[in-house]
This record gives sequence, structure tokens and C-alpha cells, in this order.
Amino acid sequence: MTRRPPEIVVDVLLIAVAAVWGASFLSAKELTGEVGVAPAVALRFIVAAAALGVVCLIRGERMPRGRGLAIAALLGCSQAAVIGLETAGVHLTSATNAGLLISLALVFTPVLESIASRSWLPRSYFVAAVAAVVGVALLVSGGGLRAPAIGDALVIAAAVVRAFHVTASARLTRGRLDSTLGVVLVQLVVCAATSSAVAGAELPAAAGRLTASGWANVLFLGLLCSVFAFVVQLWAVRRTSATRASILMGTEPVWALAVGVAIGGEMVGLPGLAGAALIIAASYAGQAIERRHRSG
Repeated sequence: MTRRPPEIVVDVLLIAVAAVWGASFLSAKELTGEVGVAPAVALRFIVAAAALGVVCLIRGERMPRGRGLAIAALLGCSQAAVIGLETAGVHLTSATNAGLLISLALVFTPVLESIASRSWLPRSYFVAAVAAVVGVALLVSGGGLRAPAIGDALVIAAAVVRAFHVTASARLTRGRLDSTLGVVLVQLVVCAATSSAVAGAELPAAAGRLTASGWANVLFLGLLCSVFAFVVQLWAVRRTSATRASILMGTEPVWALAVGVAIGGEMVGLPGLAGAALIIAASYAGQAIERRHRSG
């Protein structure tokens, strides 16, 4: 019988995922500025799929078959959509904005879980959701209220798709005996194939003109933000709830804000800081309400 890992181990690894994902927005922005959105996504997933493929070959991992293969491929499509939307969004907005807006997945995930479990959330949860929306308005306002720019809107769309992806990962893979590494490898191969098809003839030329810092970004995004993060996310979500996983990975905007300001030199005005605080606070308040509702 496999021994269940201590909850603290699961929690620490999920926070580590949040840290590398928080740093990924600045890295992705730099990479897309160098080679464009589609080649950046394709290079990330090609590196990730190749690296995990070698690991699976060395370990002799058994690949999922039948229904397990279909589930992994489906999750690969949703993961490709998340990263594609997120990368396109960060290319058109700031890394700080992107890292904060993606945290709206914390608000969307419990709603999807409640629909799937047919246990509707209390009204107080939707008060927190409205507060998060107000936070978004302040964050993207630039000092005066306005509609989100196209980059901001793309990241919000990525947050919606991420909520679907996390919820589906938890419900479709829990209780299955498929190898975690095998499932993630299938996802990465699907992501690499779809993003390479979108990049098309741009891909070889983009790879040829990458600088040393560009390759560093590709390796960071491919190895840490994809292989490490996806494996830990799927491994952990099988051992905890999708909502708990979202809470812990919800520290991502804090890391994104810190990296964007400290390393990227991005500026966030007072309305933006107020919006950032409101998004994070509302997201965590919503998660607390959801936990009480679920335990009750």
C-alpha cells in the first residue's frame, strides 16, 4: 500500500509551484518580446516534453492507455489553452497585471466545483467575487476606470480556463492508477504539438535567433514552470482538493508582483496596489467561505 505523503509536503510543493509560476510572467514577457507569442509557447513545450520524455524513458514509466490516454490528451488541450491565452495576454500587458489577474482562478474554481458537486455556494461567496471584480477594475484602471485592455482580457480568459483545468484534473484523475509522469508527458506532447502547429514556419527561425537570455527563459519556462509545476500540480491535486490546491497556488500573484516590481522594474500606482490587495484578499476570503461551506 502506498503511504500518503504528509500534508505539509503537499503544501510546500504547491507553494513552490506558485513561486515559479509567479516568476514566469516576467520571463514569458521577455521571451515573447524576442520571438513572438506562438514560437515562445511552442519552444517552452518542446523543451518540456523532451525533458520529461527522457525522465519517463529512464524510469520506464508506463504510459496511460484507453480512457486514461483520452483524459490526459483532453487535459493537454485545456493546459495548452491556459498557457496560450496567458502568454498572449502577458505579451500585451504588464507581467504584474498578468500575475495578479490570473489569480481570479481562485474565485472561479470553487464555483465550478460547487456546480460539479451540486452544492451551491452561500451568498457571502459572491460578495467576495464581486470584490475581486472591483479589484480588477482598479488594477487595470491606470488611475481612471476603464475596460480591461486586450492583454488583461486574455489573462482573465486564461484564469477561467485554468479553473476548468484544475477542476477537471481533480475529478477525472482522482482514483485512477495512471502514472502521474505518464499523464503529464501526454499533456506536454499535446501542448507541444498544438503550439508548434500554431507557430508553423516561424518556429525554426525563432529558435535560430534566440539569444543566451532567451534560451535561459525557454529552459526556465520549460523545465521549472512546465515539467516541475505540472507534475507537482497533478500529483498534489490527487492528494488534496482542487480548491486547496488553488489556495496554495494562489500565492502566485504575490510572487508575480514582487518579481515584476523588483526585477522587471514595473510600476504599480496606488489604484493598482489597492486593486491588487482587493483581488488577493477577496480570493482568499472566497476560498475560506468555500472551505466552511464544504466542511459544513
